[in-house]
Amino acid sequence: MVEKDKGTPETDEGRIHPVVKATGWVSFFTDLGSELIYPLLPEFLTVTLKVPKYMFGLIEGVAEGTPAIVKYFAGAISDRVRNRKWLIFAGYALSSLVKPFIGLTKYAAIALAPFLVLALRILDKIGKGVRGAPRDAVVADFSEGKQGKSFGYQRAMDHAGAVAGGLVAFVLLRLAGLPIEWAIVLSIIPGVLSLFVIGFFVHDRPDRAVGVGRKEAGATVGKPALPRAYYVYLVSAVLFTLANSSDGFLLIRAREMRLDIMYIPLVWAVLHVVKTITAYIGGTLSDRIGRKPVLFFGWLLYAVVYAGFSFLDGPAAVWALFPIYGIFYGATEGVAKAFVADLIPSGSRGRAFGILGMVEGLLLIPTSIVVGLLWDRMGTGQVALAAEAGLALLAAIWLIIFVRAPGQSPAKTE
Repeated sequence: MVEKDKGTPETDEGRIHPVVKATGWVSFFTDLGSELIYPLLPEFLTVTLKVPKYMFGLIEGVAEGTPAIVKYFAGAISDRVRNRKWLIFAGYALSSLVKPFIGLTKYAAIALAPFLVLALRILDKIGKGVRGAPRDAVVADFSEGKQGKSFGYQRAMDHAGAVAGGLVAFVLLRLAGLPIEWAIVLSIIPGVLSLFVIGFFVHDRPDRAVGVGRKEAGATVGKPALPRAYYVYLVSAVLFTLANSSDGFLLIRAREMRLDIMYIPLVWAVLHVVKTITAYIGGTLSDRIGRKPVLFFGWLLYAVVYAGFSFLDGPAAVWALFPIYGIFYGATEGVAKAFVADLIPSGSRGRAFGILGMVEGLLLIPTSIVVGLLWDRMGTGQVALAAEAGLALLAAIWLIIFVRAPGQSPAKTE
């Protein structure tokens, strides 16, 4: 098989590199499996396994937070290894192989089942932690000057897979009549397909600079030579993470708002349809007008959506709010990664993505636990979601006032 432009980033204006396209398909198949499971997980845990909301928050918070340490080290290692492909492969393989077993925990002892789910979710997210930073660094390295478009494409494919996952979940439950646990088991099929794509179509740049050990201006030996603007942005990311508990709580709130369980996968699929459309648009728009205004708009929209989930009621409100929430994702996910890529020199991007992922992941633990505790105490999610809306607004204010756009504070060596 002949590989064209193997060692170079985009050479034609507006053209996405084949490796970036391959990572998009990997994300498509992986999220098809993940999002087949995810909209069913809150119901599976809180109804089938009868765990309280704080335990749900613990499971989701620890699942997201524990692999945060892995993200940091995977990011640092990815800056030093010659071929990041196998880090990416290992991470996707671990996730794909453990997720199907979540459904089988129904047949364990009722007191043990939640902890088995927790262990499997941790393993799944460790896999995500291993693959995330090196994959993002590979995408960035093949996308010089077009990071917004490339990350937007990658996220759009991710969301397209999630749409397929939600639709497959609906078909399996409503039309095929499968119980939730067996629908979860079938997630292994798209996981295997994602590994096939990595094995045959994803590779690293052989000409890239390996290692970040050189001393840069203003840096001491052994310390990360990351620009000050990156850490200023990190403050806003921390504030926003405190507002960003598990999306599973929104699905639980949707059930409180009287949306039937059969339609949960469909509303989740609608969310991802909007994500798919807006992710590519948001990334391309950020290449034209700048990342900061697009990111600011997305965070403001998040605050509005969470306030809506807090104060509105009824299935119609659920169907209205989830598509708006999808616009938030389209305006922020790929754009935020491109913003960081713009701030950081190429040889340090893996570490930078790793630090950001570690901080965000670790904060998800207390955030999700506190939301769950408040939910159980109040008997509803309205107060917790209103508080998160306020924190998102604070994060947006910090971003617009204190964070410099990458063009105003370029990351370079002297």
